[in-house]
Amino acid sequence: MDKTALQQIQWPVLDYNSWKDTLATVHLWTQIIGKIRLRKMPWLNHSWHVTLYVNPYGLGTGSIPYENGIFQIDFDFIHHELVIVTSNGKRETVALRPRTVASFYNEVFEKLKVLDIDVTIYTVPCELEGVIPFEKDEIHQSYDPKKMEDYWLALVKINNIFTRFRARFTGKCSPVHFFWGAFDLAVTRFSGRDAPQHQGEAPNMPADVMKEAYSKEVSSCGFWPGNDQYPHAAFYAYCYPATPAFGEQPVKPAGAFYSKEMGEFLMPYEVAMQADDPEEAILAFLQTTYEAAAITGNWNRKELECDFTQFETAYGCFKEVTNTLED
Repeated sequence: MDKTALQQIQWPVLDYNSWKDTLATVHLWTQIIGKIRLRKMPWLNHSWHVTLYVNPYGLGTGSIPYENGIFQIDFDFIHHELVIVTSNGKRETVALRPRTVASFYNEVFEKLKVLDIDVTIYTVPCELEGVIPFEKDEIHQSYDPKKMEDYWLALVKINNIFTRFRARFTGKCSPVHFFWGAFDLAVTRFSGRDAPQHQGEAPNMPADVMKEAYSKEVSSCGFWPGNDQYPHAAFYAYCYPATPAFGEQPVKPAGAFYSKEMGEFLMPYEVAMQADDPEEAILAFLQTTYEAAAITGNWNRKELECDFTQFETAYGCFKEVTNTLED
């Protein structure tokens, strides 16, 4: 989507306190769907096989292999339903409405059974403290359709900006994808070098999974809706490994800052919304925080960075591009 089209979609207001109950419930719903994908997909490096993706109506798994072909599960935040489709033409839905996590979990697995999709999951949520197994969770049961749609519309715009940023790198780079563990949209660049063994931990997350996820040097950025300790939607950027000099690097725009407590740069969503051009403000944050990682980590930027915008300018038909290259 071009810049003009992005600007035509209004940036929604995201006030954490006004939708935190919906966020808590939907976060757990996405974990159920993400764990289904986890169990049915071959393991990919850095756990890329578990993620969801922003799509034209919500968040989806993409195609998942199973015994009878492929299936896909999508959260539709326009019509407020979960949609499960299979390659043999079958389709089932689950209503997205105020309902407990246990109710959602039970109905999802009833629908999977109807579709002949055989899967079981470990029902303890990941990366959260004080959790309740999905099938026993009668506490989280909030769903505000308007607030959820607003958050998804923000993800649509941010997904497109992250996609543009991703295109500036010719080294190994992750997709723009949604991690249901922390409920964040992220994209990660790699230097191409091995990293020292990661010593960090996350609740209900095997240490070996964390070690593999951070087995290579990375510069990662993303968007996160906030929590009770930091009740603000925010863009973030970190690198691994990081030197003390990383947090001392100048970054843009004004309003972005380095959090020693969290070990990463942050830019509150409100800072981007107050900018004359929110898209450019977000891109400036992504670029300058990447440069902070690349400079302090001595990345080979000449070999890793790229600019293919000339192909976009020339593109009208393939022949035109071919002629341009031949000339």
